[in-house]
Amino acid sequence: MAVGRVILVAGILILLFIPYLLWGTGLMTARSQAQLRSQFGAAQLHSGTPPVKHLSAPPRGTSQPALQVAPPMTDPPIGSAVGEISIPKIGLSMVVVEGTGVAQLQAGPGHYPTTPLPGEMGNAAIAGHRTTYLHPFYNLNALVPGDPITVVTLQGIFLYRVTASLVVSPTDVSVVDQTLTPTLTLTTCNPRYSASQRLVVHAALVASALTHAKAVPVAPIHRHAAPSTPAHDWTAAIVWGVVVAALTTALWIGYRRTRRGQRAALAGFGLLGWLVVVFFFFDAVAPLLPASY
Repeated sequence: MAVGRVILVAGILILLFIPYLLWGTGLMTARSQAQLRSQFGAAQLHSGTPPVKHLSAPPRGTSQPALQVAPPMTDPPIGSAVGEISIPKIGLSMVVVEGTGVAQLQAGPGHYPTTPLPGEMGNAAIAGHRTTYLHPFYNLNALVPGDPITVVTLQGIFLYRVTASLVVSPTDVSVVDQTLTPTLTLTTCNPRYSASQRLVVHAALVASALTHAKAVPVAPIHRHAAPSTPAHDWTAAIVWGVVVAALTTALWIGYRRTRRGQRAALAGFGLLGWLVVVFFFFDAVAPLLPASY
């Protein structure tokens, strides 16, 4: 009987874990996005440069002014706001966070620290989840050459247009190699619900408006290497797993010992508390997965 109950609870947890990954993770990302958006807005006010609302590329066939490329800057701290990315075709408008570690990609699209910042010369690269954590790049496959991508940073507003889309192996890091022209590269898992491949979208800078008319020349910045991925911390997962097991056992014993007229109330309140604890358990387990899609 005890083995059967364990198997039943384990099966329920597995079934609940799937909707948690697809939708529950979005609650964490939405909270992080609100904090990042507030942080970025405060940084814009502090810099004395109001956000630019709109930017259009000159019509084809007309004389196009020389592109204004942002001067190289040191990367913001890991986990802080880099800017806002907007892709109208797929309905994306999110704050980009610095870093591509587990914690950073849970907060939103992440900027590769080893690449230039958006708007600078070279290949600025951004990674994002495909099906979890608000799935920012869920429809990245819908982009075709010519589609616009706008990125707003503290240095200005930058309009890119998609030039190519390709699928590569997860080990192919050449897609984020440096370029001689201002480029934007977006990467995500492919196909959906799998991490067996990488979907890559390249875009070229076609228009820009710097927040300062004259950029101050600076020496080239030597990009620091991306921080190594920390070892998986099983402590939180084990602790919450023990709490789930203990609460499940306590609720089962309490239900058996409670009078029938009071069982409905115990089941209702107990189930609510159990689901809250399970949510935190899943929150600790998700980062331990081989790949978060």
